[in-house]
Amino acid sequence: LAATQPSTNWHLKENAREHHTSKFSSEELIVRRGQAFTVTFNGTEKPEQNLIFLAETGPKPSKATKTVATFGISSTVSKEGWSAVLQSTSSNSVSISISSPHNAVIGRYRLSVQIGSSSTASLGTFVLLFNPWSSGDDVFMPNKAECEEYVLEEFGIIFAGNKNHISGFGWNFGQFQEDTLNICLSIMDRSLYYRQDPVTDVSHRHDPRYLGRVLSAMVNANDDQGVVLGNWSGKYEGGKNPTSWTGSGEILQSWKKSGFKPVKYGQCWVFAAVLTTVLRCLGIPTRTITNFSSAHDADGNLRVDEFYDADGNHLERGADSIWNFHVWNESWFTRNDLGPSYSGWQILDATPQEESGGIYQCGPASRHAIKEGEVDLDYDCPFVFAEVNADCMYWNYDSATGKKTLILSKSTEIGDSISTKAVGRDDRVDVTRDYKYEEGSAKEREIFKKARKKLGLEDKFDPTAPTQEEIEQKPDISGKFKVAGSLEVGKDLNLLLVLENLQSDAKTVNVNMTAWSTLYTRRPVNEIWKDSISVTLAPKEVKQFPIKIKYPEYQQQITTDKTIQVTALCHVEDGIQVLVQRNITLDNPAIDIQVLGEAKVNKEVVVEVAFTNPINTEVKDCVLQVEGSDLLQGILELRIPPLKASEKSSTKVKLIPSEAGPKHLLVNFSCDKFADIKTFKMVNVIN
Repeated sequence: LAATQPSTNWHLKENAREHHTSKFSSEELIVRRGQAFTVTFNGTEKPEQNLIFLAETGPKPSKATKTVATFGISSTVSKEGWSAVLQSTSSNSVSISISSPHNAVIGRYRLSVQIGSSSTASLGTFVLLFNPWSSGDDVFMPNKAECEEYVLEEFGIIFAGNKNHISGFGWNFGQFQEDTLNICLSIMDRSLYYRQDPVTDVSHRHDPRYLGRVLSAMVNANDDQGVVLGNWSGKYEGGKNPTSWTGSGEILQSWKKSGFKPVKYGQCWVFAAVLTTVLRCLGIPTRTITNFSSAHDADGNLRVDEFYDADGNHLERGADSIWNFHVWNESWFTRNDLGPSYSGWQILDATPQEESGGIYQCGPASRHAIKEGEVDLDYDCPFVFAEVNADCMYWNYDSATGKKTLILSKSTEIGDSISTKAVGRDDRVDVTRDYKYEEGSAKEREIFKKARKKLGLEDKFDPTAPTQEEIEQKPDISGKFKVAGSLEVGKDLNLLLVLENLQSDAKTVNVNMTAWSTLYTRRPVNEIWKDSISVTLAPKEVKQFPIKIKYPEYQQQITTDKTIQVTALCHVEDGIQVLVQRNITLDNPAIDIQVLGEAKVNKEVVVEVAFTNPINTEVKDCVLQVEGSDLLQGILELRIPPLKASEKSSTKVKLIPSEAGPKHLLVNFSCDKFADIKTFKMVNVIN
């Protein structure tokens, strides 16, 4: 007998509730592995006839690659493979509870059934995801509040600025937005790994370690036409400035709509945010991490070298750099390859910095391995270890002679205030102690030596390294820059250079000072100001020199990163040079958001967004962008008329919330004088 096409009831609502997938807006069943789901189908004349089910995924399903499963009705759930348990039958329909194993390949499955001796009939498709709520899964997270935050939460805060001045901005991960899941599945199918060998690639998709690495490569455009194209030039023609994005949805949609052409442009937090979206969508608990004073050690010697000329200008020499901050990801899963103590948070980094295995991918590196200096463990531990631990060498470079002289070395500079968003709150949590022992402690130095030894750096002569004598030389004076007044775009920048004579005889010092606008990577872009002074310091004397950089002086030169590096290179007569530097991040003026009235599900609520022009000239080309999961569909973009000096603009936006609970509205305001002023507001939606 030929089977008639059965009609299938996937019990979407009930299954989604059980599987924590209710937030997906999909007509297709989305479930998590290692957990039962119910399906009812009819068209069976005699439901008690033996039923054989077939679940298959990928281009060439096979038993060997665990991409196909054949299973009949059994009385209990199988411990190993797929199983089906009969729930109930009526005259022509049957309800079945289907369970997948804890280590099933994730992705889209085709489900079919053979009734008796008739031919196989298709029941349709469903998507299987990782299951952090299930104790057998590699991504199992015992703390339910953490599951909520790191898998189900669509709002995040990314920390930026610099270690003296940490700021945070909101991001809409939007992992449950329409079509995001399909886009995530197509990201996997466009990777180099899949293109080279689709069958093997799909068979590895049970492993979060494998997928994390593959997706860290696919989120950047290098090598594989991945999602986001990086740009650190300070010029962003032909694309969007990386600081202008407010969420991942727009980026993923653009990538798909353009026929999978890389989206222009991203910098580290964009790569990290998009990777968070993709991994949370697939069910791997993931968060963004910001490391302040982050080392990019290009030559693998656990040392970063910075060069300055005699005038105090920061030179772009060598491939090493120290970024004001760098953002990467941590994902939570077991490391069966390394052993239980290395399980838990794993570092992944989608920013294309260095190649690993011939392509731009990074991780997973076990966070525990980084803390213990186990840099020989997979994957990319030396690079990540250097990001938080490298020693810093500051050199004076004479371009005429090619001679370099060490000014100072610091072992406590790198890897500061490592930050992430708190669980269930809009606060910053410091996780530095999870990455390293206390800076400057004997244990921390011991681990650093251990890492150097494992990398073969202890026994190798390095001609580029400073001598012990150079490292131990003691300067005659010390200096620092102090901030006097506010650090805000549109206001003058007031600083104090404080110099102290450490000796008991007078010292004459020639000071060359510069201020450059930079990117957040400290790459110098435009010179803003320079000056030189000659100073005599009496024995043990402390002197202060005020520095004022007026807004009109830096307004044209500053980048959208709003960062300025101020340097004073002090040439002490008959003594060694002293370098004083400070990286300054300016704040944007504030925007204010007020919710007018109560926010209720499916009822209109008005939100007022206000901005006051703080400078004494008109600002024009004003654009307001608003987005927020469960508060409005897509992104709202509003053009605002020019604002005269000190004029206030007030814009009303209508929202219709679609779900109850704490939701976040993200606002981005730009004009010709201020780029990407960001703020967010928590809106508590009630039923």
